[in-house]
Amino acid sequence: MPSLPAPIHDKLSQLYLDEIGRARARVDELREKYPSADTPEMCRRLIDSKKAWASAGGALSGLFGWITLPADLAFVAVLQLSLIMEVALLHKVNLKSDRAREEVLEVLGYSNGADSLNLASRSAPKILARFATRFFTKRGLVGVTRAVPVISAPISAALNNRDIQRAGEAALRYYGTMRQLPKRKFNEAS
Repeated sequence: MPSLPAPIHDKLSQLYLDEIGRARARVDELREKYPSADTPEMCRRLIDSKKAWASAGGALSGLFGWITLPADLAFVAVLQLSLIMEVALLHKVNLKSDRAREEVLEVLGYSNGADSLNLASRSAPKILARFATRFFTKRGLVGVTRAVPVISAPISAALNNRDIQRAGEAALRYYGTMRQLPKRKFNEAS
């Protein structure tokens, strides 16, 4: 895999480190707000919060059609990345190492399936809305075309919601399991 040019790599590294600080602040705020909540409950609260943002973004992008697909995908990816980092911090993972960064990206890739089918399912409502608009316009049913984006918006919101849920569950499984593994005992006889 080709490496990124140094200025781009440095900028992305700085963005990642900045996001760690913001994620830590959100996790600390959550711990203050719900001091008696256990880690899985706090994870659910984080997931629900991100789902609300993702749903709103999906509904908005659904209203504007397929042209907003790249922005919607980027928005959801940022929310997923942020959520994965927050879940890791809830499990007291140090995210500053290169290994931790790779793990976060692996969880992100795993939760999204890293396949073209997921991308196709995300873009389908907006593309179908575009074709439906053209179809009805050619047949003189312009009034019907006004309803197409309204139908596409909740579908896009639901898909965004699903993707955030997947990322949160994948992070909870990964980091929750990692913390539950038994500690290694070293042989003191040597």
